[in-house]
Amino acid sequence: MPEKNVAVILPAAGSGRRFGSEQNKLFALLGGKPIWWHSANRFRAHPRVARLVMPVSQTDRSRFQHEFAAAIGELGIELVAGGGQRTDSVRNGLDQLDGDTAIELVAVHDAARPLIRAADLDAVLMRADQTGAAILATPVTATVKQTDDSGVSCQTVDRSTLWLAQTPQVFRPSILRQAYQKHRGRPATDDAELVQRMGVNVALVGGSADNIKITHPNDLVVAEAILTTQQHSDTCNTTI
Repeated sequence: MPEKNVAVILPAAGSGRRFGSEQNKLFALLGGKPIWWHSANRFRAHPRVARLVMPVSQTDRSRFQHEFAAAIGELGIELVAGGGQRTDSVRNGLDQLDGDTAIELVAVHDAARPLIRAADLDAVLMRADQTGAAILATPVTATVKQTDDSGVSCQTVDRSTLWLAQTPQVFRPSILRQAYQKHRGRPATDDAELVQRMGVNVALVGGSADNIKITHPNDLVVAEAILTTQQHSDTCNTTI
């Protein structure tokens, strides 16, 4: 059996504003289960994952601890306080892991990406083992245009070197901690950007296009279709 040396941080302290809901979008049902459950369950099933840490907002904490107490216990999720910004939540997750010398990699994954494939997780963990920092990403396939502030003219951008970042983003704990120590509140779009500011190279690993992030209600419709397809594929592979 592989050594259990990976910790996962699942930031889950967002809101339902862009999702058009008064509750956290992660409570929305996908295949009869909350979105966050799918994300956590896929990581818990991986043989290398030792710990699952989920930063949640104070508003949602009671619901996780009561309504979803059984699932939280079965999945072995460690609930910690989320922050006002995603970076605050990840920092709190890192603090929860402080002192655990058995953890050799920390994977930060959007809890709103419930469809991560095991093969992609294997690939990004393996690359992070080699380099210390690796993320999943997909190449840009559409034509990219750039315009000025007026919007009256545009030009085509070479897409051959452009990629769309996904999660998980995986780092050696020492690298990620140092990146957060030097963060000092400067805006960053993801953890890889914080790491790159230190001059550390971050490797790209090609991921699956169906590892979507659920942001808007229509994304949930797409996610339902992807989940059905994945489950059908798993069933076929099992019976062959």
